[in-house]
Amino acid sequence: MIHPTAVISGQVELEENVSIGPYTLIEGAVRIGRGTKIGARVSIKGRVIIGEDCRIYDGVIIGEEPQHLKYAGEESEVLIGNRVIIREYATIHRGTAIDRLRTVVEDDVMLMAYTHVAHDCTVRRGVIMANCATLGGHVEVGEYAFIGGLSAVHQWARVGAYAMVGGLSGVSLDIPPFTVASGQHAHLYGINVVGLKRRGFTEDKIKALKRAYRILFRSGLIRSEAIKLLMEEMGQYEEVKRLVDFVQSSKRGVARDAGKG
Repeated sequence: MIHPTAVISGQVELEENVSIGPYTLIEGAVRIGRGTKIGARVSIKGRVIIGEDCRIYDGVIIGEEPQHLKYAGEESEVLIGNRVIIREYATIHRGTAIDRLRTVVEDDVMLMAYTHVAHDCTVRRGVIMANCATLGGHVEVGEYAFIGGLSAVHQWARVGAYAMVGGLSGVSLDIPPFTVASGQHAHLYGINVVGLKRRGFTEDKIKALKRAYRILFRSGLIRSEAIKLLMEEMGQYEEVKRLVDFVQSSKRGVARDAGKG
């Protein structure tokens, strides 16, 4: 199932039922899991581990050197989970010694055409990045988040779990979990109700998150007072605790509500 024009180095390990298309180049310490299908003119270089049943389409580049001036050739890697879909001409670069030496894309992620995952990023399970969405270095995207087309996330920023970033957005500050964000300098527009319902969140949890959002971002209270109040009212909800933990752990700062922008 390997096209005769593909070039594969001796270090590559292929499990059962892997298929590789024409003019694809795979070199380095690469391991590709069972059932993964790789299209034409794909480039996979360096230390890369790809899981099972992935679909990698034409022109994808995985494991290339990071676009960082301080990168000095240190050994680093890309780890890709199972059932990951990587569409045409997407790029995933390996990590650097500045951070963790590792770029990670977890299970069930979909990267649409021309997306970019930079060095040292972590893309959690179930994330969808639409066409031309871009992550700067060291970005973390939480599970089942959605990043709209032609959006860019600044290096070291975070997008929380189950959040939705609208298309054509610029994310320079952290986007909390469960929220909707949009804009050239992205602001928050409330809770991602549609996305949460699709993921099976109950009405009482969504109602608690909406109330927590209003207290945290629209009440006019200072951050510590708002957190104290919402934890007194809704601290029994793990989702609310997760929202608070994310805000309190932010290093870049958290995006503001659009009404406060």
